[in-house]
Amino acid sequence: MYIPKIYRSEDTELMKEIISENGFALLISDQEKLAATHSMFLMIESDGEFYLETHISKGNLQAKVLKDGDEVLCDFLGAHSYISSSWYDHKNVSTWNYEAVQIRGKIKLMTDEELYEHLRKLTFKYEKVQKCPMLVENMGDEYVRKEMRGAFGFNIFPTEIHIASKLSQNRDEVNNERIISSLKETHHADSIKIAEKMKENLEITKQNI
Repeated sequence: MYIPKIYRSEDTELMKEIISENGFALLISDQEKLAATHSMFLMIESDGEFYLETHISKGNLQAKVLKDGDEVLCDFLGAHSYISSSWYDHKNVSTWNYEAVQIRGKIKLMTDEELYEHLRKLTFKYEKVQKCPMLVENMGDEYVRKEMRGAFGFNIFPTEIHIASKLSQNRDEVNNERIISSLKETHHADSIKIAEKMKENLEITKQNI
């Protein structure tokens, strides 16, 4: 992913936020042929480091060709919104503001017990907010292990991390305020989130002047 210097971020907390809130992301590989699968990811932290967990269907092409040590690319798209040039106080081009993370890494296939624990954690993350959570513990060991037969699980250990935070940093304060105001008027959740992020950036910039 090409990220102009002005939009590059080293903020690991932002990376964690994007991955946590957008865990249904793209798993990309090029073994035998280029392939991409939307997969559910978990980020696991340990001793100041982290790795990713995911699983796909065993019927998937990637499950048939991926093996220990293979390289994959994981693409997480955070909040994003169209930015109309009509919002500026001058002639310019329209663009898109967004936050994203790309992680390139080496895979290690899960054992059955690791896959079981992965599914338990993944289910808990999304079920805990439900009115009547259906956790792995509620399903029964025999049922879960039967369903696991169709899953191909693996960990991804990062070799490259790229964080993009494109929030109109190339615009002056007046135009940032105009963009923020227009984004809020869209009433679109992602647009409003981008507006809030831009506002935070503006306030930080003012404090540092």
